[in-house]
Amino acid sequence: MTQHFATGKLRFFLTAPSPCPYLPERLERKVFAHLPLSEGPTVNDSLTQVGFRRSQNIAYRPACETCDACVSARIPVADYVFSKSERRTLKRNANLERHLVEAEATSEQFELLRRYLNARHADGGMAEMTWPDFVAMVEDTAVRTHLIEYRRRTDDKGPGELVACVLVDLLDDGLSLVYSFYDPELSGQSLGAYIILDHIEQAKALGSPYVYLGYWVAGSPKMAYKAKYSPLEILRPGGWRLISAQERDAGRPGE
Repeated sequence: MTQHFATGKLRFFLTAPSPCPYLPERLERKVFAHLPLSEGPTVNDSLTQVGFRRSQNIAYRPACETCDACVSARIPVADYVFSKSERRTLKRNANLERHLVEAEATSEQFELLRRYLNARHADGGMAEMTWPDFVAMVEDTAVRTHLIEYRRRTDDKGPGELVACVLVDLLDDGLSLVYSFYDPELSGQSLGAYIILDHIEQAKALGSPYVYLGYWVAGSPKMAYKAKYSPLEILRPGGWRLISAQERDAGRPGE
C-alpha cells in the first residue's frame, strides 16, 4: 500500500503475526510506515487523525485479521468538564510543577522509567528497555515532540524531585500522549490520570481541540481506564464519533 504526500510517497508494510500484548491467546499484526524526515510533522498529523500511533520514526496501527478490539480514542477538550473525582485528582497533585523540556533523554528520567516498568510492567514488551533504547524512544524522531516533567514544588532554587514524565507530540489538532511513566510508590496520587487531566488543561490553553490517548482495547483491564473520560471520541469505520454511555458501561465499542 502506498500513500502520496506533497513531496513523495509513503510505503506501508505489514508485520508477521505475534502474541497480542493486551488479550491472551490472540495474535496481533500491525501495518506501519517510516515517517519521512522532510515531512515528518505533517505526515504524523495525518496518520494520527486516522488511527495511527508513533514510535520513534515509525507510525503504526493494528491490522489484525480476526480482531478489531483496538480502537483509537481522543478527548475533545472544548466541552470537557472535570468531574468531582477528577477535581480531587488535580487538587491532590497541586504540589507538582510542570516543566516542558526538549526531547532529550536524561539519566534521571531513565531511572524513573526503570522503577515504573519494574513495578507496573515487569512482564511487558518494554521491560527490558536499556538506556540506548530510551534515548532512541525520546530523541529518534523528526516530528514536533517534547517531554513534560512533573516535579515536586520546592522552596530551594534547584528543580524538585521528578515524579512523572510524559513524551508528547504536538499535532495540528491537539496533543498526542506517546508514553508516560511515573513513580510507582505514589499510587495514591493517581499520577497516570493526573497526566491526562493536566494535558486537557494544556490543550485548552493552546486552543487545541483534542488530546489523543492511543488505543482503547475492549477486554483489556490495563486499557479500560481510557473509557472513563467523558466526553470521549472513538474512531470507527464511519469516522470519529462520541462514545455512548452504553458502550462505556459495556466496556466495548459498537460500530
